[in-house]
Amino acid sequence: MALFTMSCSETSSHENHSDETTIELNESEKWVVNEEMTPFIENAENILNQYDNADYKNLAEQLSEQNQSLINSCTMDGKSHDELHKWLHPHLELVKALGKAENEEKANETISELKNSFETYHTYFQ
Repeated sequence: MALFTMSCSETSSHENHSDETTIELNESEKWVVNEEMTPFIENAENILNQYDNADYKNLAEQLSEQNQSLINSCTMDGKSHDELHKWLHPHLELVKALGKAENEEKANETISELKNSFETYHTYFQ
């Protein structure tokens, strides 16, 4: 998370994000995510969709790597940046939870939540 704070615009703090967690559309349109960041989101979603119930700890590591690359590539600012963080912060927490899952049942619950997270992403971002 510290890298997240350092890599994005200094005018928008990731640690002091809005208490409002409901993502808003951009005047009825999806927010555009910078092209530098999009591949890491797509890669993470592909990794998740290809997961075959083999090793959820490895899945969590792969998703964490994509998230770290996403964070390092953050060049967004303004309202689009703030709205992306309303999605990203809970998403990062889900990946952490997956890595800490105590058994396959808990891992599968978290994987389901991660899939829902990507559905939310596609609802509000392009």
